[in-house]
Amino acid sequence: MARLLVIGLDCATPQYVFDEWPRDLPVLDRLMEEGTYGVLTSTIPPITVPAWICMLSSKDPGQLGIYGFRNRKSYRYGNLYIPNSTHIRERMVWEYLDDAGLTSILIGIPQTFPPKPLRGIMVASFLAPDKSVQYTYPAEVKAELDRIADGDYMFDVRNFRRQDKGALLDEIYLMTRRRFKVVRHYLEHNPWDFFMFVEMGIDRIHHGFWRFQDKEHRLYDPGSPYRNVIKRYYQEIDRQIGDLLAGVESDVAVMVVSDHGAKRMDGAVCINEWLIRQGYLRLKVEPDSPTRLTEDMIDWQRTLAWGEGGYYSRIFLNVKGREPQGILPQEDLDRFRDQLKGEMESLEGNESGPDRVRVLRPEEIYRSVENIPPDLLVCFGDLSWRGAGTVGHKKIYLYENDTGPDDANHAQEGIFVFRGDSASRKATPLAARKRLDGLSLYDVAPTILDFFGIPVPSDMVGRSILGEASRISSGKVPGPQPQGKDYSPDEEEIIRRHLEDLGYL
Repeated sequence: MARLLVIGLDCATPQYVFDEWPRDLPVLDRLMEEGTYGVLTSTIPPITVPAWICMLSSKDPGQLGIYGFRNRKSYRYGNLYIPNSTHIRERMVWEYLDDAGLTSILIGIPQTFPPKPLRGIMVASFLAPDKSVQYTYPAEVKAELDRIADGDYMFDVRNFRRQDKGALLDEIYLMTRRRFKVVRHYLEHNPWDFFMFVEMGIDRIHHGFWRFQDKEHRLYDPGSPYRNVIKRYYQEIDRQIGDLLAGVESDVAVMVVSDHGAKRMDGAVCINEWLIRQGYLRLKVEPDSPTRLTEDMIDWQRTLAWGEGGYYSRIFLNVKGREPQGILPQEDLDRFRDQLKGEMESLEGNESGPDRVRVLRPEEIYRSVENIPPDLLVCFGDLSWRGAGTVGHKKIYLYENDTGPDDANHAQEGIFVFRGDSASRKATPLAARKRLDGLSLYDVAPTILDFFGIPVPSDMVGRSILGEASRISSGKVPGPQPQGKDYSPDEEEIIRRHLEDLGYL
C-alpha cells in the first residue's frame, strides 16, 4: 500500500535549499537527487493564511473567500474576523483520502483549529487560542503531547518581536525539537497512509534573524555572532528530517513543501498616512504618535478609502449604499479604483520608497470572489516592503516594522521536493534530480490524490506533477454555504495579539 509523508516547512526558500546550501543540507539534497524538485509559486498574497489551505484544497483565496489573517465579516466598519477551520467550505485533500478509507495524521497545519473528526489524528496549529481548548482529534491525543514532547508541546514561539535574540533562538530550537519528537512518535507508533506536518521555525527565524546574514540588509553587521544562525537552523531541520526518514520504511514517498519563501525587508509604506495626504482618508483628530487606526478615529462622512497593514496592504473603499456611511457613489467605484491604482503605482521610483508597487483587483487574479474581498490588494517593492496600517508617523516611509523588529518579508516562491515510492517512480517519467519549472502551490493537492490513485476533482486549480491524472466532477452544488463559527471574543483577542506580534496584521 502506498504511503506518503509530507513535510511542510513554512517559509522555506528555494535560494537556500536549491541554490546556496544543498551540500550543507545532505538529507534534502538526497531527496532531490533521488526525486524531483522545483520552485513552487505561492498564492497572492503569499502568506500563511490562506496559503496552506489553498495548497491543500487546490482552491485560490477568492474561491475560499479567505484573503488573509483578518477578513471582513460584513460591510460594517471594523467588523473583521480571523478565519478558522469552520470558515473553510471547500474540501481538504485529507477528506478525499478519508472517503477512500485511508488514514491520515496531521500535525500543525494552519487553519485546522478547531480540529474536525477524521480517520486518524489531527493536532491543530499556532492558530489555536491556547492549550486550554480542545485542539486535537481525537481528544485523548491532547493529554499525551507534552509527555511525547518531553516538555511543553509548543504551538509557536512567544514574544516573537523581542530584542533578546539569544532567548528567541533558544525558543525556536526548543519548539522545533519538541515538534519533531511528536512527529517521530506518531510516524513510528501509529498506523497511517498519509502523514503531514508543518514546522513554523524557518518562518520565525527568517523574520528574527535575516539582517544578520544578508549583506544587502541595511542593518547587516558582519561581526554579529548571529550571522550564520539561519544556515545552522536549516541544517538542524535537515538533521531532524534525516532522523524522521530513518524511522520509516525506505519505500515511503516523501514530499517537502513550503507555502512561500522569504526576502529582505527594506521598509514599510504607511498606507493610511499616504491616503490622508491624498485627501482620501480623514481623521477626526490626527494622533501625535504612532497609533493603530480604529473605526472611531475616522471621519467617515469625508473618507473615501482606508487600509490595513501587514506583509501586503488591503485597501477598502467607503461606498455609498454598501458601507454604513459610504460616500463614494457605486457608479464611480471602478473609476476610483483605477485612479487609486495609478496613484499608488506612482510611488515607484521614489528615492525614499519601493521600486515596484503592484496593485491588484481581486476579481482579476482569482477564479471567483467569495465573501467580502478587499477592494484592492497592494504589494510594495516586489514584497521587499510591507504595509504599515498605523497612523501618526507624519511620514510615508518607515525603515522598521511599525509593530516591532522584523527583518524579512514573504517572497512569492516556495519549495517543492518529491521523492516517490518505488511504484510511482516506475510509473511516471520523473527522472532523478529533475528540476521542474512552472510548479504551483495549487499542484500539491492534485499530486497527493493522484499518488493514491484517487481521481482529481475537476474544480481543483492545479494539476498533478505525476502526469495526466483522471479528473471527475466535484459534484459541488452552487448555492449558499453555512457560515463558520467564529472564535469567541477572548480567543480572537489572544490570536489577534499573537498575529500582531508575528507581523501578520
